[in-house]
This record gives sequence, C-alpha cells and structure tokens, in this order.
Amino acid sequence: MSTPSLTERQQKTLAFLQEYLQSQGLPPTLREIADAMGFSSHSSAQACIESLVRKGLLERSPQHRGLRLPPGLQRAAANDLPLVGRVAAGSPILAEENIESQLEVDPALFRPRADYLLRVVGMSMRDAGILDGDLLAVHKTATANDGQIVVARLDDEVTVKRLKHDRDRLLLLPENPDFAPIEVDPRRHAFAIEGRYVGIIRRT
Repeated sequence: MSTPSLTERQQKTLAFLQEYLQSQGLPPTLREIADAMGFSSHSSAQACIESLVRKGLLERSPQHRGLRLPPGLQRAAANDLPLVGRVAAGSPILAEENIESQLEVDPALFRPRADYLLRVVGMSMRDAGILDGDLLAVHKTATANDGQIVVARLDDEVTVKRLKHDRDRLLLLPENPDFAPIEVDPRRHAFAIEGRYVGIIRRT
C-alpha cells in the first residue's frame, strides 16, 4: 500500500504523532507539536496538521485533543520510507516534488537506520551491485568516511558515488570503468553530502 506524498516536515510530524500516541495513549496538544517539531508558530503547526487530515493520514474527532491515526496507518506510519525519484535541480532531496510515494519498508532493517529510498538511474555503480532501477536505502547524514558510497550533491545535480579524499580535493568514484571519476573542486563547485548508502531493494 502507498500513502500520499508527504513533505519531509509532514513525514516527521506524522512519525512524532504516532510515537506520542503509542507512548502516551492520547494525542499531543498543538503547543507540544509546535515545540517538538520546531514550528515557528502554532498556526504553522496547525497548517501541517490540516494537510495531513486532507491527505487522509490523520482523523479529527470533536473531543479535546481529538487527533487520531486512521486504523490502517496506526502501525504503518513509522515503518514507511519516502521514495525519492529524479531530484529537481537545486531542490532539497526530500522536497515534496521529489517524493514519488511512501513505501512500507521498515527503516530499522538497515544499519544505520534508513531515512529514505532513492531510485537509482544509470549503471555507474554497477560493479558495487547497484543497478539502474534499484531502490537505494540512504541514511541521512552530512558526513562520510573515505571509501563509503554516498549520495552527493554537486552544484544542482545529485549523484551516487564512492567518496575518496585525495589531499586537498575530493573524488567521486564510479564503480564501472565506462564512467570517469568526478573531481570536486570546492572553489568551483557547490558540494554537499546528502546521505550514506546503507543497502538496496531490488524489485524483481
């Protein structure tokens, strides 16, 4: 089962609500939601809640603290991962326009825990066992060690490559001799690590 596309903030708010409901037995107040999620105002928290209600991921009842998860999502919400397709140039990787769907994949299956799935395009990482169309499980982090496979942003493009530190430069190495390494010059390129590869899902 797929759920409607969510922004990163909506996904985190939904996960917070589920965890709160499971641990406390009642939903949080609007103030608690705003404080926990870092909303700038109660109205911002309210707008996020209303979006989740419109998408059918929350239900309202007339009583005080009247939020609840629909029965079909009470367990699944914490065990879904957003599937990111082609990333729009310059947009955050978990921006709403990049998320194709939510898949029922338990993040705890991966170590460290996965934060999202990225659809692989191309064969540049073939010899690492990462093929076109695979779903790459990614742990969201801004740092990685030498030799790890990362999701990297170079200027407006997002790519999956093996990270190599070489003195005062960085190299993004493919795992396919048909592709050339990418040299990252911090003076010429805007570079950031978006996450680290922690596994794949291959649909057969």
